[in-house]
Amino acid sequence: MAKMSFLYLPLVFSFLSLFIITVNSISPIDFAALRQIRNSLTDIPSSSSAAARFFSSWNFSSSAADPCSSFAGVTCSPTTSRVTILTLGTGLSDAPGLAGTLSPAVSHLTELTQLILFAGIVTGPIPPQLSYLHNLRVISLTNNRFTGDIPAGIFSLPNLHTLDLSRNHLSGELPPAMPALNNLKVLVLANNKLSGELPRLFPDHLLHLDLSRNFLSGTLPPHMPPALRYLSVANNRMWGGIDNNGGLESLSELAYLDLSANQFSGPIPEYLFRRPSISITSILLQRNNFTGGVPQSPSSAVGSTVDLSHNFLTGELTTALVGVEALFLNNNHLSGGVPEEYVESVEAGTMKTLYLQHNYITGFPME
Repeated sequence: MAKMSFLYLPLVFSFLSLFIITVNSISPIDFAALRQIRNSLTDIPSSSSAAARFFSSWNFSSSAADPCSSFAGVTCSPTTSRVTILTLGTGLSDAPGLAGTLSPAVSHLTELTQLILFAGIVTGPIPPQLSYLHNLRVISLTNNRFTGDIPAGIFSLPNLHTLDLSRNHLSGELPPAMPALNNLKVLVLANNKLSGELPRLFPDHLLHLDLSRNFLSGTLPPHMPPALRYLSVANNRMWGGIDNNGGLESLSELAYLDLSANQFSGPIPEYLFRRPSISITSILLQRNNFTGGVPQSPSSAVGSTVDLSHNFLTGELTTALVGVEALFLNNNHLSGGVPEEYVESVEAGTMKTLYLQHNYITGFPME
């Protein structure tokens, strides 16, 4: 009996060793997914010898290789050995980025919480299989060359916090509503080829919304997320008035507003310049079809940038915008003289930029 125990002892040690290796290495499912992702992407050649090649550490040939500890951009859970964060590319200024396509195998990384792809020339569609990754909190695929529609399933991910697909060649329309994105705080789809109208219903807790430089049309939604602090729909094809838009008026936390280079019309509402709860940094309404006069009541936009240029504003300039740091009123139909308070503000250095050219100004109180 003692001899049998002695014979079984090496087998026990072998089993324990195999168990330790299995626990400390990556999940076989994730290992296979990373291999497929690697096969669909490649480093863009660089003329700089100092530029780091992102995939230089992705060595699948070594039996001892553990992506959780040795692969650049791969972060795993210490308890499950599953990939939780995948960052593709270095993001360094001297690195040209990655080329190829994003493999649908990324959907096999079912514990993934963050998917980040730095600037490069990755092409093709965004894999619709991303909608299977219900743990995703961050999707950032900026500054590449993705084409096609944004997969509808992405707008149903329950835990998504940040969605940034800016600076690609994405087309199609946005969904009319995004009710499932209860946790979404940041939505950036700027610099694409999106068309159609804005969703009538955005997530309630959205803080940052950037849809600039697309082909979007229609009017602003009548209801906007009340916590919104940053809103840009600049350089689109949107129209309509904003003076009676309850969605904008209810944004008491708004700090940055850019509606420039559209076809908005009608008067500029006074409520945009009265933000007692937060100091607004920018009101950019240039290159539209706004009419009426400039604000009459004192503005809370002190130390900010206000650009109302290239519109059809009329009447005389009031003192309401004296405290603005950079004020652009050029290329309108303003008339009359400039109040002395503007000159005093410029001389005191409070107002650093004042553009009034191409109006019908009749007097400027300065020698």
